[in-house]
Amino acid sequence: MSADQKSATGTTTNPNSTLAPLGVPVFRRMWIASLGSNFGGLIQGVGAAWMMTSISESAAQVALVQASTTLPIMLFSLVAGAVVDSFDRRRVMLCAQIFMAIVSVSLAVSAWMGLMTPWLLLMFTFLIGCGGAFNNPAWQASVGDIVPRDQVASAVLLNSVSFNVTRSVGPAIGGAIVAAAGAAATFAVNAFSYIGLIVVIWLWKPKRNPSALPRERLRAAMGTGVRYVALSPNIMRVLLRGFVFGTTAVVVLALLPLVARHLVQGNAVTYGILLGAFGVGAVVGAMVSRRIRERLSNETLVRAAFLAFAICALVTAFSTELVITGIALILGGASWVLALSLFNTTVQLATPRWVVGRALSLYQMSIFGGMALGSWLWGSVAEATDLTVALVIASIGMLAGALIGLKIPLLSNEILNLDPLNRWREPQVSVPVEPRSGPITIAVEYRIAVEDQVKFHLAMIDRKQIRRRNGAQGWTLNQDMSDPDVWIERFRLPTWLDYVRLHSRTTQADSNVIDLLNLLHRGSEPPKVRRMLEWKGRPVRIRPSEPDEPLVNQ
Repeated sequence: MSADQKSATGTTTNPNSTLAPLGVPVFRRMWIASLGSNFGGLIQGVGAAWMMTSISESAAQVALVQASTTLPIMLFSLVAGAVVDSFDRRRVMLCAQIFMAIVSVSLAVSAWMGLMTPWLLLMFTFLIGCGGAFNNPAWQASVGDIVPRDQVASAVLLNSVSFNVTRSVGPAIGGAIVAAAGAAATFAVNAFSYIGLIVVIWLWKPKRNPSALPRERLRAAMGTGVRYVALSPNIMRVLLRGFVFGTTAVVVLALLPLVARHLVQGNAVTYGILLGAFGVGAVVGAMVSRRIRERLSNETLVRAAFLAFAICALVTAFSTELVITGIALILGGASWVLALSLFNTTVQLATPRWVVGRALSLYQMSIFGGMALGSWLWGSVAEATDLTVALVIASIGMLAGALIGLKIPLLSNEILNLDPLNRWREPQVSVPVEPRSGPITIAVEYRIAVEDQVKFHLAMIDRKQIRRRNGAQGWTLNQDMSDPDVWIERFRLPTWLDYVRLHSRTTQADSNVIDLLNLLHRGSEPPKVRRMLEWKGRPVRIRPSEPDEPLVNQ
């Protein structure tokens, strides 16, 4: 923990405790304010879902209420992630919260005036989802800046607890408000719930670390995020399993209003109670998550979550008793939070700060994209057949999701030091270059003894991944045919600025590969680096060249 973080904590809370992040004042204030905002969001969710059952007989449109809040996250998360990594995260959160508050006020006014139609309701919930698509990655990416790295997993769990504590009682309150004052009242409650969080974010003054490099263009930043995640096997496995989990497990939440109305034969209060049971399970799951993760591997825990949710869906499909369905939903809520908190933590701990917003946004796209697809899919299946069939088919999909782990298991979390390495300094070159000069070709020459070449090749596999992940293109490794001990690593970058960015993205964890390559190199001097500017086919005037400067961290 840094000195700044220790002073900010101001508490003797056990750092290994799940509650440790609450000792950080900024996180504590944000967490409490989020608790109130989550209450409003869930109360509104109950009102929107129940209003749809009142103004539409279509099971697909009822399920689309869930899809309309998750679809924006799939559509806009990558853009949001690039914005989060490029701009002030506090301002992104503030703008998103104000936007959602304005939409919620408009929703409440429309409902009070009796103007609501199924598609208008879906439009408002979609717009609120758009605000969430920008707010969520900004808040999640900020967690690693607010709390020490060893408390990130606990902070993620506490955020989940915040949501699910409200889920355990919020829906029941929402159902009571619907029954007493109508769905429009729930929309008004949600509009007021944004005020506290907006004030806390407004007063938050995070320490800024301005970058010496210019901001990436939005399109380039999005491509960088996709490339980084695509070249990170552990994150890609999380995205795949998260997509399958979201697609299948959402069946219970998407169809729960119909379960409450038709299978349990209840009303809006019944729906709130069932959602509350799911929230209770989620809180229990969050509180025991740390202990379970210490005893089970990531893959075992995820498989258990898939299986538990399959049981939840099957019991819900065949139960007509409120108590039995509620118990099943407690199991489902616990497995839901165990899986999602594990996915989220894995992505956060596997990603350096410069790209964490984009990595989290892609994770959200997989989860919420799956939820949007599943909400539409299971609503259509229920409309074409019946509720029981949809729930049973989805439970079979959950069993398949557990079996995927036999071929594509999640890797164990390894706490890596992903802070910038900061060894590299921009070299002085004889050819005049500007940030946009390019393309740039880099050649690094190693001399490797025959007996070390197997180790060298294995290290170069990791080197290739690091280079490409950080922006290198056209990476190759070549052996000199006249001197077999000489190996030349070559790659290209579009501009000199991209070359500087590549080295700024090198982490402390990457130093293991760099140090090994320097150790294997048998030359009298460090590996020789050639930096070459591609000729554009027109005469240029340059100063006399100087010898290349050997840099040990190349």
